[in-house]
Amino acid sequence: MAKELFGTDGIRGIPGKYPLDDVTLERVGYALGKHVLPQGARPRVLIGRDTRESGPHIAERIAQGLDAAGAEAVSAGVLTTPGVAWLVSREGFAAGVVISASHNPYHDNGVKLISASGMKFPDAIEADLERVILSAGAHPGVNGKKKIADNGDEKLHQDYLAGLREAAFPGAKLAGMKIVLDCANGAASKLAPELFRSLGANVTAMNDSPDGRNINAGCGSLHPGALQKRVAETGAALGVAFDGDADRALFVSASGKLVDGDGILLVAGRYLKSAGKLKGNVIVGTTMANLGLERALEKSGLKLARTAVGDRYVLEEMQRIGANLGGEQSGHILFLDDATTGDGMLTAVKIASLVSIAGPLDKLVADLKIFPQKIVNIPVKSKPALDSLPEVARALKEAERALGNSGRVVLRYSGTEPLARVMVEAEREEDVRHWTETLATALRTAIGA
Repeated sequence: MAKELFGTDGIRGIPGKYPLDDVTLERVGYALGKHVLPQGARPRVLIGRDTRESGPHIAERIAQGLDAAGAEAVSAGVLTTPGVAWLVSREGFAAGVVISASHNPYHDNGVKLISASGMKFPDAIEADLERVILSAGAHPGVNGKKKIADNGDEKLHQDYLAGLREAAFPGAKLAGMKIVLDCANGAASKLAPELFRSLGANVTAMNDSPDGRNINAGCGSLHPGALQKRVAETGAALGVAFDGDADRALFVSASGKLVDGDGILLVAGRYLKSAGKLKGNVIVGTTMANLGLERALEKSGLKLARTAVGDRYVLEEMQRIGANLGGEQSGHILFLDDATTGDGMLTAVKIASLVSIAGPLDKLVADLKIFPQKIVNIPVKSKPALDSLPEVARALKEAERALGNSGRVVLRYSGTEPLARVMVEAEREEDVRHWTETLATALRTAIGA
């Protein structure tokens, strides 16, 4: 069954409009409440949100639906997506709800549902929930508003921070380390500076004053330029840029170099291998991971296993082959021995502690040669199977034949927007430009909006 509500990262939309209208939100809470009822009398469901101004209202409507179904809504207030997942898995919650649109602008929002294991629900469960939400008699018929604490339980926040502190690599000493944190005016705004100060770091925090509308606005992991400048100005050893819900992080080295998820997977993978803790000597990445990462890993005796784009697919492959490190170029990294989901603050603790042990990040990524890469987004009017489009299939075959082992091509649809994405990677810039334009033209001609 094709899902109508749930995309690759939960339900996304504009607050007040379907599927984030009040009735649908109440149905989401109601369906989730009914789903967890077998776990016991009045099972507890944890609700966390980022800093968008629409978050409190959405939380109340979902709480109303949960209450009508016989479940108890517990507020975590403003908390990162991985923070909710961590607490759900460790503190006996039947499920979790995260209200966030991650790296999107403030006027968007979304709802992510988390199972009792701390992981996203499988596709089959989401499909079951969707059937209930969309069924004619699903509306719980609630009245009024279910009030839940807007600030959440401070003890929950402290439990999560304590868990992150324990995740530092053995022997790490962050005392006095200069770190700049770009909190994206999002869910990490209070927590990330508090975490690193408690570890003894000398913290400079920026974009840590959310006002409900400035989340991700010219800051955070999508806009790291100001962080690169601040790292240079302060002489910091490390800069970290989070996104709105802090499930990802990008890094800036002492020289001002931007290090994305590929660099982090290389650095962390090598360290875990040296410590005898990298399972199977394999790291799971996606089809978007740079060919340079694959080559650097090979030189270190490590293998890169690729999967479809999306952290849920990375996690599924990690579980299938027994890997404990994986992630995406975007900075969404999974340390599966520590957490059930990608966590920007956890990744930041790992990398900061690794820098304190093994030396500057510049040195650790010095041999990572990034192949030229270009990504083009093409608005589309429909999403037919790409191999059903003759001109597109022909252009793809020509590109793959021409590039051989010296490049890669990835064509895919966005999971959340009406877009087709073309990614071309090659040793030579001219090959990247040529084949990107060729494939983009074929797509526009076939299905362009």
